Amino acid sequence: MQTLAPLPRMTRFGTQTIWAGLEPVDLDTNRLEYLFESKGSSTCFKLASGRQKQPSVSVLGMKRSNIITITLSSLPPPRLLPPAIYSMDSSVLDREDVQRLQALIPTEEELSLIRDAKAQNPHSPLAQAELCLLTLGEISHLSSRLQLWAFALDYDSLEREIAEPLFHLKMAMEQLAGSQTFRCILATVLAIGNVLNGCKARGFELSYLGKLSQVRDTHSRQPLLHHVCVLLLQLYPQSSDLYSDTSAVTKAGKCDYSLVQSNLSQLEALCKASWEQLKVLDKAEEKRKGGKGEKRRGGGRGGGDETSAQEGSLRQQLPKILKECGEKLKVLRAVHRRVINRFHSFLLFLGYSRAMVRDTKAEDFCKTISNFSLEFRSTRQGLLLQRERERPRSGAENQSPRTPGGRRRGQPAPTQDTERSEEQCLLEEVLRTPESMSRLDATLPQHRRRMADIQGSFSRKPKC
Repeated sequence: MQTLAPLPRMTRFGTQTIWAGLEPVDLDTNRLEYLFESKGSSTCFKLASGRQKQPSVSVLGMKRSNIITITLSSLPPPRLLPPAIYSMDSSVLDREDVQRLQALIPTEEELSLIRDAKAQNPHSPLAQAELCLLTLGEISHLSSRLQLWAFALDYDSLEREIAEPLFHLKMAMEQLAGSQTFRCILATVLAIGNVLNGCKARGFELSYLGKLSQVRDTHSRQPLLHHVCVLLLQLYPQSSDLYSDTSAVTKAGKCDYSLVQSNLSQLEALCKASWEQLKVLDKAEEKRKGGKGEKRRGGGRGGGDETSAQEGSLRQQLPKILKECGEKLKVLRAVHRRVINRFHSFLLFLGYSRAMVRDTKAEDFCKTISNFSLEFRSTRQGLLLQRERERPRSGAENQSPRTPGGRRRGQPAPTQDTERSEEQCLLEEVLRTPESMSRLDATLPQHRRRMADIQGSFSRKPKC
């Protein structure tokens, strides 16, 4: 750019370009001309032109070469990779870059082919993929370094994948144990089950909660869950929808706790393998220090100073990181054991036998409770919405008893208590109907008694 055109308008950065505000720099022009003087320009130009016409050396397969080329487009230049890998510099390579480099680790066969091709064609440049593999192949213990680096970067997320499901399970047990609505539901379902089956069971398996929506009465064809919600709204008006009180149960139902245990074992194995890899790197560094001393005594170059400094950073950080990871894993293993034992105790608290406790998975149990609570909330909300719709209608009928479609003249207005008692009478009649008991769920505990001997569900006879 020989001239700088002024900016067309005022911008956030000013009225002039960045070049207009730069200060002049004093240079030693003679030294620069001496350093960069052209020697045999015509010969060099011919050699350079000849080199440009020569094809690059490529010995890799087309598929492998394309994969490397595509991966390199997301990585820094190959010449910047060795120092970043030696020092594990996360400002140059992030976790995704480390994962890409793990896929680019060259094999001994590939390195042998590239070196042979380079020896046979010393004046020909290597292709981009071959140059990258040759650069990576010069890094000692490349695989161990990348695995150590990946473990140090991934440990927090791997630990979180184990700790969060355990926390959800712990909170799920606390929410269920402290929920009064859950206790009211269990008491109501147990009472209805005893009435319908003519027995005096003291409890039931909680998997039966998922079948309440499948059993229907013979009059209105409403599911048994509907009648449970009606009774709860009458007997326990302060009860909640249960789903809002057990959010941790829903989260725990989406976890796989067998996978959590497997991930914990794998994480412990990774930590142990990282210690072994660190020992290998320490031994390699000791050998490199010895070789560097011999080179200095023999007049060799001291080009290993930068690598030594980078290795020093690696040696100082990794032992501390691995030690902290080992201590965290011990705590995590103890937490896992205690939460699982607490879950088994919770199942015993719910009346499960020891054999059932061994066969019950935490995720299946939580998913059953979560699905039931969602159905319960939906049914309960439907009943509340229906009551809200009927309330203005009943108020209008009370104000105008002679409207068409209303009650007959002189008939007393039904009060709210009368309507509630009629609804309760209908429910009790449904529960006492032998025809409905013939449609009971076979999975509910039944008593060997004749159906005619079954008593009503309420000791107080309804005034129908």
